[in-house]
Amino acid sequence: MFTTKIGIDLGTANTIVFVPGKGFIINEPTIVALSLPDNTVLAVGREAKDMIGRTPEDIVAYKPLKDGVIADYYVTKAMMRYFISKAVGAFNLVRPEVVVSVPAGITQTERRAVVNAAREAGAREAFVVKEPILAALGAGVPINAHSGNMIINMGGGTSEVAIVSLGGIVSWASVRIAGNKFDQAIMDYIKKKYAIAIGEQTAETVKIEIGSALPLKSKLEFRLRGRDLVSGLPKDLIVNSNEIAEALNPYLVDIAGAVQKVFNETPPELVADVMEKGILLSGGASQLRYLGEFFERMLGVTTYSAEDPLFCVAKGTGLILNHIDVYKRTLLNKR
Repeated sequence: MFTTKIGIDLGTANTIVFVPGKGFIINEPTIVALSLPDNTVLAVGREAKDMIGRTPEDIVAYKPLKDGVIADYYVTKAMMRYFISKAVGAFNLVRPEVVVSVPAGITQTERRAVVNAAREAGAREAFVVKEPILAALGAGVPINAHSGNMIINMGGGTSEVAIVSLGGIVSWASVRIAGNKFDQAIMDYIKKKYAIAIGEQTAETVKIEIGSALPLKSKLEFRLRGRDLVSGLPKDLIVNSNEIAEALNPYLVDIAGAVQKVFNETPPELVADVMEKGILLSGGASQLRYLGEFFERMLGVTTYSAEDPLFCVAKGTGLILNHIDVYKRTLLNKR
């Protein structure tokens, strides 16, 4: 059976590809390894991520998306071509229709860049849909209902807060704070407190293994290895979850501030709906321990996590692909 429709959750940290009837067929880091002398693509996805921090001078592991939007058009196009060809297979004769997720705050120029990159990478037709809408759809929220639902979608580059009602976004805010900033915060904290330098991948592992939004009574511990900035030699260190909570706190407070801003700009009836239903968390960075409790303390509103938060946006593209003719008239914008 030929693949004629593909949904792409084009994230700053990870790209997830969904094909109707097959499910999630690709979940790989949004990274491309380039050979500098001739600017050729050496590796994409997981293979390229393994090269980070380990490459010689003439090879660069590059992240083509910054804060959810295309920072390098050529590299993004090469990466999308890799993902589309991997999804459709070598013998697919039909150019597929592609639905791509984009941030809520995307400009017309950025939107056009995504559509053009997808078409040049092998799509017959490319549509873009805003991430909060896709995340809400993928989490099972009835987005066409007349009551309001709030969703906080936290990815690698951005955290987007949106109130969705009647199939559209009523009010929203986007902050460039999410998983990548959390990793950087952990790196900076360990450097400042212990004078030990660690890499991105180590920081990400620490976040996943012991990261927490709130201090815990029974601390989790993790042994890491970094470079002592005084002696220049390798050194082991044990860090605990309460230290990570301290490192991440200023960023989480900023995200809570963005949620407060959205509440301030939302009609009172929809605010009442959200107070009744609670706030929905989605996206990879929302898997941080006790994040829901942190927002409840800050905002006084019940907060809960979507099922499979990492895949909500990709699931949303699948729902749109299954009913693409209906959504063409409402959500999708070809411009």
